Amino acid sequence: MLNELLQLLGTTIWFILPAYVANSIPVVLGGGTPIDKNKMFSDGRPIFGSGKTIRGFVAGLIAGSVVGVLRGVVEHSPTYFILGFLLALGALVGDLVGSFIKRRLNIPRGGAAPFLDQLGFVVFALFFASPITLPSWEVILTILIVTPIVHLGTNFGAYKLGLKSKPY
Repeated sequence: MLNELLQLLGTTIWFILPAYVANSIPVVLGGGTPIDKNKMFSDGRPIFGSGKTIRGFVAGLIAGSVVGVLRGVVEHSPTYFILGFLLALGALVGDLVGSFIKRRLNIPRGGAAPFLDQLGFVVFALFFASPITLPSWEVILTILIVTPIVHLGTNFGAYKLGLKSKPY
């Protein structure tokens, strides 16, 4: 039983890794010009906010895509080249959608939005990957269970390293 659980966990991480990498890299390599160029939405609030930058988006997309390429090499399948790109792009778009929603709810940059912060990016990653492939329902369920734990853990680590101003 433990072996099956560990195998499921390994399969889950291996599948969603491009999205995880794409979502985390902007914290390290982001900065610069905001994607929304500091423009305001019709409600007078930022569209995404200054934390969502062009450099961070591009760096995340490249890093997540590279993970997909590496998986394609390991698995001897060019499908993963495209899948890695789609998972990374979906994660980044999902994060932008989350920021857009948070700004509409008047949640400031860095403010917490439980579940939206932890799961929005993987839901979009799975949606973007769906034209190519979706993992089994067990893997999807495991992604939804494990991601909040991974997300909170990596954010706490980034906080301790001085890369984030809040531990969540």
